[in-house]
Amino acid sequence: MFVATLLTAPSKPSLDPALVESLRNAWGGGDAQWLAPDEAAEFSLSQMPDNRWDVWADLQGMGVDLVIQPAEGRRKKMLLADMDSTMIQQECIDELADEAGVGERVKDITARAMNGELDFDGALTERVGLLKGLDESVIAKVLAERITLMPGGRALLATMKADGAYAALVSGGFTAFTAKVATELGFDENRANTLLVADGKLTGDVGRPILGREAKVQALKEITARLGLSHDDVMAVGDGANDLGMLGLAGAGVALHAKPSVAAECDLRINHGDLTALLYVQGYAKTEFVGI
Repeated sequence: MFVATLLTAPSKPSLDPALVESLRNAWGGGDAQWLAPDEAAEFSLSQMPDNRWDVWADLQGMGVDLVIQPAEGRRKKMLLADMDSTMIQQECIDELADEAGVGERVKDITARAMNGELDFDGALTERVGLLKGLDESVIAKVLAERITLMPGGRALLATMKADGAYAALVSGGFTAFTAKVATELGFDENRANTLLVADGKLTGDVGRPILGREAKVQALKEITARLGLSHDDVMAVGDGANDLGMLGLAGAGVALHAKPSVAAECDLRINHGDLTALLYVQGYAKTEFVGI
């Protein structure tokens, strides 16, 4: 058995009941269950539809996300999340670069790295090198003035944790940012790269080993082993090429507002919903959300 979930942006809930009913009829699905009025609905399916991606593409044009997945085991026991452009709305290194006066140069490298055009480790060291000499106090300034949480993050963490799930934040970014974001949202642990500082200024380098794509996969393996969970128990979420390893290994790998080349490799793609979409695809109704 499978479950089809349709959802829209919570800021503009526009899921038409007629659309849900039409698709349910076309695919011979079970009765539609509304998880949130005008925002999210689901119905069961006995088999995976052959035209799933054609329908998905049509729905994208209407501002509707479609996720179809096996019904069994979709409520996960662990969340493994990327940070930049996933749990927060910015790329931390780009914001630091703006303060250092090298914003455009760094943003270009970031975009190419996240799209998989550049080696992550090399791209990171090149970008951090451009920050050499930046005052360490700028980190606190960026955190206070430039970093905003992705909508739905608080509800996602609070709801999954209330249901007994473990939450880990794994980032190719920096511990100075993950520590604050993890505390604010309620993650159980966080892993990231360390910006090296000497005499109150960034040295232009990061601690080794660099946490990139393979380190995120390793985090998934280590944490599940420690908790006695299987990889299938994990929902991973990210948006960049360095997230593909963990997205592929997790039982549910969600590409959230991801680069097209990244989304193309994932079965669970959210382009219109916010982080609460990760609750809807697990079958949580909005009335079950915690922390909203």
